[in-house]
Amino acid sequence: MALQLTGPYGGPGLATTIVVAGSLTTPSLEAGVRALFSVCCPTSAFGTVTVALGPGRHHRGRARSAIAALATDAVSRHGAAGRLNSPGLVLLFLSLTGMGFAIGAKNVWSIAMAEHHEQGMLSGIIPAAFSTGSFLGGLVYGRRTWSRTAADRLIIASAAFLAGWLPLATQPAPFAATAAVTVPGAFLTVVVACAYVTTDALAPAGRTSEAYAWLILSIGVGQSAGTALAGRLAEQTLASAALPAAGAAFALAVLLAARRQLRPAGHRPPGRHRRPLRGRHKPS
Repeated sequence: MALQLTGPYGGPGLATTIVVAGSLTTPSLEAGVRALFSVCCPTSAFGTVTVALGPGRHHRGRARSAIAALATDAVSRHGAAGRLNSPGLVLLFLSLTGMGFAIGAKNVWSIAMAEHHEQGMLSGIIPAAFSTGSFLGGLVYGRRTWSRTAADRLIIASAAFLAGWLPLATQPAPFAATAAVTVPGAFLTVVVACAYVTTDALAPAGRTSEAYAWLILSIGVGQSAGTALAGRLAEQTLASAALPAAGAAFALAVLLAARRQLRPAGHRPPGRHRRPLRGRHKPS
């Protein structure tokens, strides 16, 4: 509300100050809600609709247990022996800045497309198509059971996320561009879901919700950087269209380099364990 009251006389400095102050006072709702999901909705994403429309007694009981667990997590955070700056978590969060960069650059690119083709609706239609792809991709992903580890799924989805941005470098027509952004949108939900699961596996006990907050922050920082740079290059159509792919490429490169660190301690890759040989006698 204070931002609206500044009017045309506040200037960018005052507006920036108000936005920063608002961000510092914003509660970490997303990280807290994500920490509650595993208790409130342990089976599928469609448990969410049931809770939203009319939670029964068993859902309310789960919610109370989840809130109590989250409070315990916050209280014991300072006494936790584990560290959040493990190589796996740091590299995972670094890669997610690239994902956020791609999203931020996409938003500015859609506005540039609207101005270039003199079709103002594109600035809303392209992000809507991206979000629709994300919604559908999440539904498909949630309906299946996957055999690969979350880290492997994260890398595969990141590669598909990058591939979905590459056609934009050809500067397609508005209709083709709108259809094209549904592809990276479809894999964004998979990337974020696998990133949360990987974070949950790597974060030490008692610091899970804090790790979720860092994950969200990483995406937000990347999105801000992508928006800022894309704004500088908005008049250069080729560079503006290539920025989302650049952010996705950075994310994939970091994940590939961190592939071993993304596996939790004690995890053995398939084919590395030994099996006892039949028929061999034990030495006496």
